[in-house]
Parts: sequence; structure tokens; C-alpha cells
Amino acid sequence: MAASNTFEAVASEWFDARKDGWVPSYSDRLKARLDADLIPYLGRRPIAEIEPVELLSTIRSIEGRGAPEMARRVLQMASAIFRYGVALGVCPRDPAADLRGALKSAPPAKRRSAILPKDLPQFMQDLAVYNGAAQTKLALELLIHTFVRTSEVRFARWSEFEDLEGEGALWRVPAARMKMRRDHLVPLTPQVVKILAEIREAAGRSELLFPAPTRSGVISENTMIYAIYRMGYHGRATVHGFRSTASTVLNEQEFNRDWIELQLAHAEGDIRSIYNAAEWLSGRRTMMRWWSDHLEKVTNLVTSSE
Repeated sequence: MAASNTFEAVASEWFDARKDGWVPSYSDRLKARLDADLIPYLGRRPIAEIEPVELLSTIRSIEGRGAPEMARRVLQMASAIFRYGVALGVCPRDPAADLRGALKSAPPAKRRSAILPKDLPQFMQDLAVYNGAAQTKLALELLIHTFVRTSEVRFARWSEFEDLEGEGALWRVPAARMKMRRDHLVPLTPQVVKILAEIREAAGRSELLFPAPTRSGVISENTMIYAIYRMGYHGRATVHGFRSTASTVLNEQEFNRDWIELQLAHAEGDIRSIYNAAEWLSGRRTMMRWWSDHLEKVTNLVTSSE
């Protein structure tokens, strides 16, 4: 019985039992970590016989390549597998629990560069006169006005947009494309509807907003960041950083913190971790209208001063 319940067999069963609850990209990352960092070292071992020192040796090999944060994540995954084995009755305990405090501390996380609110007017004016591909410029404008994640813009489909000619214009990003596996509602402002009209003209008959001759069929994940570099903001701004900029400005304007967190599609472990996708939609629509108006205003301020 012990021989048949190897770590690899239990890990495979654990993965199959949970993968339907994960988005494909996350599932693929976990499978890659499992195959690269745990199975080669522990796969053939009976799971009931693995001791803490053996697991620590495996995790140390990850630390040894200068990846302490990855080592922590792999240990968490190993712990989940052992706890699954305990539930199945094929191993007596979780040896990962004995390794608390044994790992190296990860260095402080580096914050992604974000445009400061005081520099936002100049950036928006630089974007307004950007002479690169129109598709890239429009993608950046859509992302900044909605402050969604890069992948949510890149893989957007026209079927996700509702009531673009009415007052309830909405972008419903499906749960399958969201990190938190929930539909994400983005109230659309008149400025965004105008941007979408320009995107539609450029996209032609495609079901995608940003079709491109790449392996994924859409603009690459580096398209927007390279445009930011060409604009002269290398090291000063990232695409993801606009989420932070929007959050900072909106918090300074004292908008409801829950509106901001929901619009960022964050979950914080309390009431924000599970919510109705339409919650506070009216308030968030007001907030997003203010944000688009603000972007338009700061762009015009720079223009008028020149």
C-alpha cells in the first residue's frame, strides 16, 4: 500500500481534484512547479515515509538557485499535498509543518514603477501625441481609463461589452479570464465608449479588440510596456502601475474604499473576498466617470500651458 501511494501519485490526485477551480494560467504554473521542483526529488518516495529533513533538502535546492520566494510557494504546495494525503489516510502528518522558520527570508518585494499623480498630466499628453501603432495607443488608453490588468485588455472580446450606445455601458469580463475566478464588471464612461469606437474601426470584423499575428492571436504581453519605454518612461512607469496610480488618486479624492477595491478586482479575506459582481455598481460608475473626466482634464491642462 505504501509503495502505491507515492508522493507523485498523491500529488497527481490532489492536482486533478482542484484544477477545475483554478484559471488555466494558474493551473499551468502550479503544474510546472510540481513537475520541476517536487516530483524529481520526492516523486517515487512513499508519501508516508517522507521526513521533514528530506523535504527541507528539496526546498533548499530551490533557495540555492536564488529563488527564496519560489521556495516558499513550493513548500506551501507540498504542504497542501501532504494534508491531502492525511485526509486520504495514506500519510500520518504534514512534514512541511515542521519547517516553519527554516526557510530563508525573501528580500523585500520590488514595487512596480507607477506614475506619480503629479506626473500624470505629462504622461497623458505624451500618450496623446504618441506616434507609434494606433492599436497600441488605444490599448493603453483603454487600460488607463479602466485600470484593469494587462491580460484583461489583451484578450478582450466584443461579446463582453454591453449597452455601448446607452447610459448603462458596461464591460463584463468573464470569470474564466479573471484572476479571482469571478465576473468583473467595469462601468464604461463616455470617454471609454469613444475609445472603443476607435478600436472597433481598427479591429474590423475580428471578435477580438486587439487581434494580432502572434501565437496567442492578440497583441503580445510586451506591446504596451515597450510603447511606454519608447515614450521615455523606462524605469518610471509600468503598465500594471497605472492600477496603483488610479488607486492613489481615487483614495486621495476620498472615494469609497470598497468601490476602489472592487474596481481593482481585489479580494482581502473579509467581506471583499466574496461579493455580488453588481455590488455598488452605481457608486463605481460615478467614480469611474470622475476618473475619466480627471484624465481628460489633466491632459488638457498640459496642452493649454504649452
